[in-house]
Amino acid sequence: MRLWLIPLVWIWMLSPVQADIRVEDALGRQLVLKNPAVRIVSLAPHITEVVFAAGAGEQLVGAVSYSDYPEAAKDIPRVGSYDSVSLETLVALGPDLILAWRSGNGDEVVKRLGSLGLTVYVDEPKTLEDVAQSLRVVGQLTGNDDTANAAAQDFMDALLRLRETYSERETIGVYYQIWDEPLLTLNGDHLISDVVRLCGGSNVFADAITLVSRISVESVIRADPQVIIASGMDQARPQWLDAWRQWDSMQAVQNKQLYFVPPDLLQRHTPRIIQGAEILCRQLQQAREYYGERKN
Repeated sequence: MRLWLIPLVWIWMLSPVQADIRVEDALGRQLVLKNPAVRIVSLAPHITEVVFAAGAGEQLVGAVSYSDYPEAAKDIPRVGSYDSVSLETLVALGPDLILAWRSGNGDEVVKRLGSLGLTVYVDEPKTLEDVAQSLRVVGQLTGNDDTANAAAQDFMDALLRLRETYSERETIGVYYQIWDEPLLTLNGDHLISDVVRLCGGSNVFADAITLVSRISVESVIRADPQVIIASGMDQARPQWLDAWRQWDSMQAVQNKQLYFVPPDLLQRHTPRIIQGAEILCRQLQQAREYYGERKN
């Protein structure tokens, strides 16, 4: 070997080798990236928020409507809505990674994107721990591991504090309403049911067949929840929550246990859900203490 080549050989041998990025998505598929993604499209508002929380906000080149947190998310070009994606607009942005939401976007959209040769990671958080994992994965896929892991750890620390405080307390029956016309609730597989369990509650519609279930007023009356919690569409308490006051055969109505949690803090699968959980836990504790006083 020529002597002048020796230093080059040593440099090559001592240089760190960039390992492939390998993750498994909600569909059980192995996703492999040679390098961190630099042009990302998010297909759900909560995913957009997670990307920012993971430190990759500046790498977003496209997002769907209602991607409004943090403030910088409002300036990202739109590719339609989570349930109506414009494939033409999306492809024109030249993304090297698309982050999709399985239950929102649907498997057919994911298949269509894959058929176009696009790289798609599918997310579907079902537990609060999954929110932390989403942060870690996005950090890994975008080369922001340090920021994402720190955010995930902060989330898990707050989650542990709430679990130690509330999860073993006396169980409270909860009806969680997401809309009134049609009347919609969530089953036990939904992330919000995990929040209810965290707070020592029990979803009275946990056994419903579908993730988002259409129900009737009669079924709510039969379930007879101790607490009714509503979300709605914005930061204001929905008027339809107080419409339940006419059905005074239910415990929740008799005892004035009707509560509201801003939907952005509970219905988006983001680190802010821990803030919504804190509110819900306090509400259930208030109800628990009220019912306890009545027993005494």
